[in-house]
Formats: sequence, structure tokens, C-alpha cells
Amino acid sequence: MYGVVLRIVKHKPVAEEVLQDGFVKIWQKINQYDEQKGRLYTWMLNLFRNLAIDKTRSKEFTQGSKTNPIDQFVYEFDREHFDKIIEERIGVAGLLKEVPDEQKQIIDLIYFKGYSQSQAAKYFDIPLGTVKSRLRGGLIKLKKIVGIDL
Repeated sequence: MYGVVLRIVKHKPVAEEVLQDGFVKIWQKINQYDEQKGRLYTWMLNLFRNLAIDKTRSKEFTQGSKTNPIDQFVYEFDREHFDKIIEERIGVAGLLKEVPDEQKQIIDLIYFKGYSQSQAAKYFDIPLGTVKSRLRGGLIKLKKIVGIDL
């Protein structure tokens, strides 16, 4: 969970804060988990991902990240290597190899880097509808790969 949050917020102290908030939220809202809708791990992962994205969109975060100290800049390069190892360890990199590149890029930007669909459209300079179509197509492909019925 920490790796997912850190990948989105990109700052260790902020990631630790989001992680703590997430576990408190899980403790308070565990009764809202429905095992018929999915696994507990997936529910928790989505909760942490959403909290991290909310944090990056907060006024406090955007004002605080206008200038980064040099040690955080160096840390960014080390973290890129670390993230690749984590992806390969949990098998995500292997699954994404079977997804077409244009869909893979959208999935990476939205799910692993915390971009919204609108931000992804601006990033790739494509229409929002195209982002949504590619994302949906990529997710359908991933579901087929792991054997989840639609």
C-alpha cells in the first residue's frame, strides 16, 4: 500500500501521513466492505489510491510542493528503480506487457501516477473520450488476462 501511495504523492512524509489516514479510515469503515464486490485487498488498495489522489489535489499539497529540496530530487531517481522492482514483484509489469501500448500508457498514468482522466487527456493531447475508451479497453484486456468474467 505504501508503494502505491508513494508513487502518487511522491513525498515520503506525505505518503506516510496518507497511509496512516488510510488505515484509520479502514478501521472506521470496515463494515462498508462487501466481499461480493471484490477482495479485501482490492478494496483497501482503491481506498489508499483515492486518498493519495485526494491529497495531491488538496490546496495544502499543491502549495507545499511548488519547490522541492534537492534531496527529494535525488530521491526521485532512486525511487524510479524501486518502483520497477515492486511492479515486477507483484506481477503487474507482466500483465501489462499483453496490453496494447496506447492503453498501457493510459493505465500507467491514471492508476500508477495518480492522474485524473482529464489530466491524462491533456498530458497526451487527446480527447477525454479517447482516454476513457483506451482505459476501458485496457481494463477489459487485463480482466481477460487474469480470468475475471465481465
